[in-house]
Amino acid sequence: MRTYPLTIEDVRAETDDCVSIAFTVPAALKETFRFTPGQYLTLQTDLDGERIRRCYSICSSLDQQELRVAVKHLPGGRFSTFANQALSAGMTLEVAPPEGRFTWQPTPGRTSRYVAFAAGSGITPVISIAQSILEREPHSQFALVYGNRDRSSIVFRERLEDLKDQHLHRLTLIHCLSRERRDIPLFDGRIDSARVLQLSAAKLFDPTAVEAFFLCGPEGMIASTRGALHMLGVSADKIHTEHFVTSSSAHLPAPTSPERARQTGDVHVEVSVDGTARTFQMRPDETVIDAAAAVGIELPYACAGGMCCTCRCRLVKGHVEMAANYSLEAWELEAGFVLACQAKPTTNEIILDFDAR
Repeated sequence: MRTYPLTIEDVRAETDDCVSIAFTVPAALKETFRFTPGQYLTLQTDLDGERIRRCYSICSSLDQQELRVAVKHLPGGRFSTFANQALSAGMTLEVAPPEGRFTWQPTPGRTSRYVAFAAGSGITPVISIAQSILEREPHSQFALVYGNRDRSSIVFRERLEDLKDQHLHRLTLIHCLSRERRDIPLFDGRIDSARVLQLSAAKLFDPTAVEAFFLCGPEGMIASTRGALHMLGVSADKIHTEHFVTSSSAHLPAPTSPERARQTGDVHVEVSVDGTARTFQMRPDETVIDAAAAVGIELPYACAGGMCCTCRCRLVKGHVEMAANYSLEAWELEAGFVLACQAKPTTNEIILDFDAR
C-alpha cells in the first residue's frame, strides 16, 4: 500500500473523546486524494517502534474543499489514544489514498429520498454522504436517525444542526439517545429493529419511496436495522452498510466445504502484489497478513477486522477459511475473493492475487 506524507492542517475536538483531523493536500496530489463521499483514509505512523495502521472515514463533504477524518478514542486503542492526545497542526502522518465501498456519488438533477441510520462514530462517513447529497442534489431529501448515549456524545452536533438550519425542508434529523430521556419516547433508546418499524409507522419515511438506505455503526445495530428494513419490503440492493467496532463473539464466518481437510504442517504461500510475486512459509494458525509481516513482506491491509476490504485478493490455488467477513459481497465469494487479514490456510499451498479485480 502506497502512502504519502501529509501535514496536519488542523485538529479539532468534536466531543470529549473524538477529534477530527484535516490534512493539507499538495497541488500535485489533489487527484490522488480526490474522494467519493463515504470513503476512508488509511493513516500510518510508528508508535514505540511499531508501525501502526488504521483506517478512518472521511467526514468532509465534496464542497467543503478539505480532507478531514474523525478519530474517536477507544479504550486501549493505541492510535486513537495517540490521535486524541498527541496530534497537532504541523505534524505529519503517512496517508494512503481514499478507498472504500460505502459510497454514494451525488448526481445533480436527481430527485430522490435517502435515509440513514448511524450510531456513534458511524456518523463519520454518513455526514459526508448526507451533506454532499444536500449540496449537489438540491431537489433530494435526506432523513438521518443518529444514535448516541446523550447530547454530549453527539459527534458533529453543531454541524448537523447547521445543516438542518440550511436545509430546513430537505433534512430530517432525529437524535436517539440511550441514556437521556426526553419528551418523545420514540426517540429514547438505541436504534434497533423495533425503532425502525416505529419510525416507519410514524411516517418518518416511506420504505417504498427511498432510493438508498445507509447503515453505519456496530454490527448488532446494523443487523437489527437491516432486518427491519427487509421486513418492510426493502430490497437488499438499496441497503448500504459499513461496520464500525465489531465484537469478537459475532463474526460472520465464510462458508467452507466439509471435504476440506484442515492443514497441520507448514504452508507454502505465493502472493502477487503490484505485478510482483513473492513466496513464504506460514503456519496454518496464522492469518496471511500476519504471516507475511513476520517475514518482512508488506501486504495491503488497514482495519485487520474484515470490514474495510483493503486486503481483498483472489484465491488462485488452495483453500482458506475466514474468521469474519463484513465487506465481501456474495458474488465476490463465489468468484474466489477472500480477505487476507482473516484468511487461514486449510491446504498445504495457497496462491493469492492482490491485483485481481
